[in-house]
Amino acid sequence: MKIGIVCPYSWDAPGGVQFHIRDLAQTLIGKGHQVSVLAPASDDTEVPSFVVSAGRSVPIAYNGSVARLSFGVRPNRAVDEWLEEGGFDLIHIHEPIVPSLGMLALAQAELPVVATFHSAMARSRALNFVSPMVQPLLEKVTARIAVSDEARRTVSEFLGGDAYVIPNGIFVADFANATPDPRWKGVRHGGAPTVAFLGRLDEPRKGLPIFTEAVRLVHSERSDVRFLIAGSGEAKEERELLRGLPAEFLGGISDAEKSALFASVDQYVAPQTGGESFGIVLVEAMAGGSRVIASNIQAFDDVLDHGAAGDLFEMGDARSLADSILADLDSSRPQLDSHAATWVRHFDWAPITERIEQVYTVALDAAAPRHRVKRGPFSRIRRKK
Repeated sequence: MKIGIVCPYSWDAPGGVQFHIRDLAQTLIGKGHQVSVLAPASDDTEVPSFVVSAGRSVPIAYNGSVARLSFGVRPNRAVDEWLEEGGFDLIHIHEPIVPSLGMLALAQAELPVVATFHSAMARSRALNFVSPMVQPLLEKVTARIAVSDEARRTVSEFLGGDAYVIPNGIFVADFANATPDPRWKGVRHGGAPTVAFLGRLDEPRKGLPIFTEAVRLVHSERSDVRFLIAGSGEAKEERELLRGLPAEFLGGISDAEKSALFASVDQYVAPQTGGESFGIVLVEAMAGGSRVIASNIQAFDDVLDHGAAGDLFEMGDARSLADSILADLDSSRPQLDSHAATWVRHFDWAPITERIEQVYTVALDAAAPRHRVKRGPFSRIRRKK
């Protein structure tokens, strides 16, 4: 099958959606499919061989964060050429309502379209404005996927229709077989009790201020616990509050270091306050053998099998988080560990990709026998060779 995948966010600053698309493309290629990914990327950005650059992006505030999106004449021309030259059996657009490449591709394509919705959001002025504009485009979508029940809720409540719920995936073995880092080893590897946070430090919804206060509360009762804080950002206030405590800021870490971190520590804490539709980092931590303690937002409740695969604390409540950390450190909990190790296999890319392939088949069966690509408004404009 020839599959075109459209990424809305820039490859220059990769995040969860880009990683999802990268891993899905690699898995599909490994199964014999021909895959091309169209994504925003600067000319000097190194991209995998299966990624086609649509040019630079611009930062735009979106859904409580900053997204780097691509829209305008050059991206539209890139979409047009990619569709015309690709000869795809279908295209798979991620976040089709985001004003970026996916929306442009959806406007131009006349072939089966699968759309994946990653975001969960409340009704907003922006969504009120965009929704009527994208409704005619969404009628071109042959099949929809949502990465969680929260993302599915956004689709059904604000855009109409339904979606198959297929979660984000990880390569479970990569985390399960990771080598612990001697610097970060917790009790399970003969070290001190060790608790980790990983997230963008300057993004309030990631919950670092809540974690910081919980660190202070835990330390007042157990001085032997140490804390590792990984992620980009300055977080000047939090650094000052934790001065003199056994808390170390690691800065940004690589994928390999992240795997080693989760294979080393005793607990991973996710204190996010909202704006999350899934929580892939919780899955990664479980796969690495770390116990997970997360705020009780709906997306995290689903990922942790409603508390059977990890602990949930009251969102925004540092005292509740501290109590969860202390209670978990004081118990062995083999049943939770066993269930988490089994549960996390549901998120491995092998079964996830099979489910996505099934949706591709549904989309192809529902579409006309043969489609063509509609020439876009800039199709006569060609790049200089």
